[in-house]
Amino acid sequence: MERVSGIQCKVGESPVWDAHSAAWYWVDIAGKRVWRLDGEGGGRGALRSWTTSEMVACIAPKESGGLIAGMETGLFSLALGEGGQAGETWLARPASLGEGMRFNDGRTDRQGRFWSGTMFMDMSAARAIGELYSYSAEQGLSAPVVSGLVTQNGLAWSPDGRTMYLSDSHPSSRLIWAFDYDTATGVPSNRRVFADLNQHVGRPDGAAVDAEGGYWTCANDAGCLLRFTPDGKFDRRVDVPFAKPSMCAFGGADMATLLVTSIPSGKPEDAEWGGAVVLLRPGIKGLVETRFKA
Repeated sequence: MERVSGIQCKVGESPVWDAHSAAWYWVDIAGKRVWRLDGEGGGRGALRSWTTSEMVACIAPKESGGLIAGMETGLFSLALGEGGQAGETWLARPASLGEGMRFNDGRTDRQGRFWSGTMFMDMSAARAIGELYSYSAEQGLSAPVVSGLVTQNGLAWSPDGRTMYLSDSHPSSRLIWAFDYDTATGVPSNRRVFADLNQHVGRPDGAAVDAEGGYWTCANDAGCLLRFTPDGKFDRRVDVPFAKPSMCAFGGADMATLLVTSIPSGKPEDAEWGGAVVLLRPGIKGLVETRFKA
């Protein structure tokens, strides 16, 4: 396991490997920052960052360059130029994105549509008003696809793109669902419980799917990653050096490296590693993410 520089994010999230630029990207939500790590040097590659005008929660590389992002006031296109400030172009905002809310977890499906969900930021309020949306250049922002979420998380797709995964990481839920997914229309159906973390450890935060179809969830508060087979059976646990892993992503030249972001827990024993970003080799390869088709 290798640490990326001495970075300690306030809320590290949304890592993604962009094979086109051979670089990792991730965000620090509370720090209002986008990070990039060139991939050839591992954790010692060239490191850059850009600030944003508001919290940026999730990102995906765009086919045309730059990133698409879910932020506080909607979806944006981000241009990462030579300066330290990201260029921001507003794209869309759902009517339900009210005061005290923001987008949370998000990524593209295998066809290049961008998916993301909203949440009420004060998790102690446990308000189930979060909704899941898709966005495409052709059709714009969808109507709410899933409603009643407290802390939307865990978006991922099976290798063939025909199964969609979604979780709610709030302590009152701790569930991961699977859906049948129509790749032509981008419509999920047949929602069912895929894994119940009330029967395991932690809360199901961000996730990734490997080349064998295994679903890796960051078990927030439990200091580990949990892998489930495509039929929902618990397969393995990988411990990490921080209490609150937040999201993981496969990448690197051979797609066999897993980058994991984290959130500081505030506990003394987590002071050194909380908020760190690490690279590890879990012994299995991932899949190249589809860039957003603009």
